[in-house]
Amino acid sequence: MKKPVKIILGIVLLILLVWVLAYFKKANSATVEDFKVEEPFYTSIMTKAVATGKLNPEEEIELKPQVSGIVDQIMVEEGDIVKKGDLIAKIRVVPNEQSLVSANSRINTARLNFDNANTLYKRNKVLFEKGVISKQDFENSELSMNQAKESLAQAQNDYQIIKKGSLSSGSGANTNIVAQIPGTILSIPVREGDQVIESNNFNAGTSIATVADMSKMIFEGQVDEAEVGKLKEGIDIKVVLGAINEKEFPAKLTFVAPKGVEVNGAVQFTIKADVTVEQSTNIRAGYSANAEIELESKENTFCIKESLLQFNRITEKPFVEIQKEDGTFEKVDVELGLSDGINVEILEGVKEGDKIKVWNKASNENNDEDNGGRRRNN
Repeated sequence: MKKPVKIILGIVLLILLVWVLAYFKKANSATVEDFKVEEPFYTSIMTKAVATGKLNPEEEIELKPQVSGIVDQIMVEEGDIVKKGDLIAKIRVVPNEQSLVSANSRINTARLNFDNANTLYKRNKVLFEKGVISKQDFENSELSMNQAKESLAQAQNDYQIIKKGSLSSGSGANTNIVAQIPGTILSIPVREGDQVIESNNFNAGTSIATVADMSKMIFEGQVDEAEVGKLKEGIDIKVVLGAINEKEFPAKLTFVAPKGVEVNGAVQFTIKADVTVEQSTNIRAGYSANAEIELESKENTFCIKESLLQFNRITEKPFVEIQKEDGTFEKVDVELGLSDGINVEILEGVKEGDKIKVWNKASNENNDEDNGGRRRNN
C-alpha cells in the first residue's frame, strides 16, 4: 500500500510544480502597462467671460400721432433711410359729429356778437367825431368790437381743428407724422386705412413707425453673477456676430446692472456696451451676438495641462502623479492658480522637468477593428 501512495503523492507534487511554473511564466510574460508622461511648461493664460445678447440701435424711437384718425398715406417703406423732418405718414381725421355741430354753433354765436359790437363801434365813432360822447366811451366800444372779432376767429379755428385735425396742411400739421431723428425705418406696424389713436396722458397711442440710427449700435446681454464682480465700466471688450461669419467688433463696456434677475434658477446681470461698427458693414437691428470680456491674464506662467489633474474623492483636493527614477509614479498634491479651461497655473507641488502621468488617455483595445469590421481580440 505504501508504494501506490508514494506514486499518487508524486503525481500530485508534479502537477503542483507544473502549475506553479506556468503561473510564474504567465506573470513574468504579462505586459507592463506603459503610461505616457508630459512636462510642465510656461505659457500665457487668460480667463474671459462670454455674455450672450443682441445688437440694438442706441437711438430707437416710435412715431405716434397727435390726433386720432385713419392712416391716409404712408410715404416710406421699411428699410428706407430718412432725415430729420421727413414726412412719414399722413392721418385723416374723422370728426365727431356732435363736436362738429357744437363748434359750428359757437361760430354762429361769435359772429352775432361780432356784428353787434361792430355796429356799436361804427355808431359811437360817428358820435365821437361830433363830440356827443367822450373818448372813453368810444374806446370801450372799440375794445368790445376787437374782443368779439377775436372770439369769432377762435371759434373758426376750433371748428377747423375738429374737422381736419389741424389749422394748416404744411409740414407742421398735427396730421403729418415726421421723422424726429435721422436713421432707418425699422418697422411700420400699420397700413393705409388703419385706425390710430393719439398719444396723450392716458394712452400711449398707436405706433406709426419705428426709426433708429443704425450708425450707433449697442450690445445688450447677460452675465452670470459669478463673473459680474470682475467687470468694470469702461473696459474694452469684443463683440462677435455669428450672422456675419463670426465677425468681431471692438466695444466699450458702459453699463453693468446694479441688480440681477433670476433666469432659470441662475442670477443674471444686464450689461451694455457701445459697439464700433464699420460703415461698410451692413448691420441689422436684433442680431444675436456674444461679448467676450477679458477678466484676468498672466504672461509667462508656469502651467500644466488641466487634463493631467486628478482629484481626491474624499477631500476633492487636486493632485498629479509624478514619475520617479525607477519608473513608478508618486502622488503629489498641487496648488492651482489661474485656469483657462485647457491650461492651469501651478503654484506649488510641481517643478520644472517633472514628468507627469497622463492618466486619462483613451484605450484603443476596443476601438481597433480589422478590415472585416470585427474587433480584434488580444
